[in-house]
Amino acid sequence: MYTHGYMKKVFTPKQKAVVAIEAIKGMKMPSQLASEYEAHPIQIGVWKKRLLTNAHMAFAQPKESDYRQDLIDRLYRIIGQRDTELEWLKKKLHLDSS
Repeated sequence: MYTHGYMKKVFTPKQKAVVAIEAIKGMKMPSQLASEYEAHPIQIGVWKKRLLTNAHMAFAQPKESDYRQDLIDRLYRIIGQRDTELEWLKKKLHLDSS
């Protein structure tokens, strides 16, 4: 994706966290961080604010209901896959037995 003649850099969540932590430390000016990490100073500020706002989530325990819902979703996917495989086998066997 090109914007104004340069390619937009895509950051992983881990890279964003590293940049945000550097911004929180305050050891470098935002313009220095922007140059070093090739990110816009405003974007760095957004990441910093997001990290500060959501830092408590790093210490939160996953809810039992979240775990159960993930398990239920995974089991439904498996059932759906098995149903599809079963239907395919039924059609295949029916055609081969003719």
